[in-house]
Amino acid sequence: MTNLQYDILDVFADRPYAGNPLAVVHGGESLTDTAMQAIAREFHLSETVFTLPPTVPGADYRVRIFTPTVELSFAGHPSIGAAWLLARRGVIGHGKVRQQCGAGVIPVRVDDDGARIAGGRPEIGKDLDAAPLAAAVGLTVDDVDVAGAPGAAAAGAWFAFLPVHDEAVARARPDAAALIARTVGMVGLVLFSYSRESRRAHIRMFAPGSGVAEDPGGGSSAVALGVHLVHRGMLSPDGRSAFIISQGAEIGRTSTMDVEVRAESGRAMETSVRGAVIAVARGELTCLP
Repeated sequence: MTNLQYDILDVFADRPYAGNPLAVVHGGESLTDTAMQAIAREFHLSETVFTLPPTVPGADYRVRIFTPTVELSFAGHPSIGAAWLLARRGVIGHGKVRQQCGAGVIPVRVDDDGARIAGGRPEIGKDLDAAPLAAAVGLTVDDVDVAGAPGAAAAGAWFAFLPVHDEAVARARPDAAALIARTVGMVGLVLFSYSRESRRAHIRMFAPGSGVAEDPGGGSSAVALGVHLVHRGMLSPDGRSAFIISQGAEIGRTSTMDVEVRAESGRAMETSVRGAVIAVARGELTCLP
């Protein structure tokens, strides 16, 4: 196999070296699963995405997404970054395109500065106990926002959600072993505060079980948060709502995400997240696994 080209992007960023960094590897159709995982481990970013030809009707392209330790069926910042970069390279057009990933074929809208991607099917999981979740991030039940309640939700990937007072978000100190034990079957824990007045959320996402100690900015957790907020009555039960997420400041990688949710009778029906993308580097893999 010839050497493979790759790009490094900052997604959900308003300037270079902010947001969530992403490696995009091109032309890896012949790579094995093991080789893709090894390359993702080598980059050691929260996610590495491989852009591939589609294998199902109606898709414009295909992606496979890996953390340093596992493959994901869906993730927002790799999907947004890959779509924007493929349009920039002329592989796909701007406007509406359809991405094939492990969660199915997902609509994406690409513009000059970034992309908006739809989440997967909105799902609500079980209610969760606040005390052990708070303890897993070095907090107590006094830090929990009683306006909401912890629970699990998904829009393509499952997360646990713990609502806390805003000042507690920055104070969190995650315990990796405790988090892994409390998020079995999920990507990780989303610690968040939410203001109904400003329609802004401040979040941190910890996923040590997926090889990501703390994610600078996550699209899949963003759309799942929209599902959770509708379920808890913190967003409108009917019609369309929008809110802004700020993430990553605590680790020096500020990310901004624009989330939209459509709800019916108190249940999220559709979600999407948009972010800006900035290209920061390109190169080639000269030695393949």
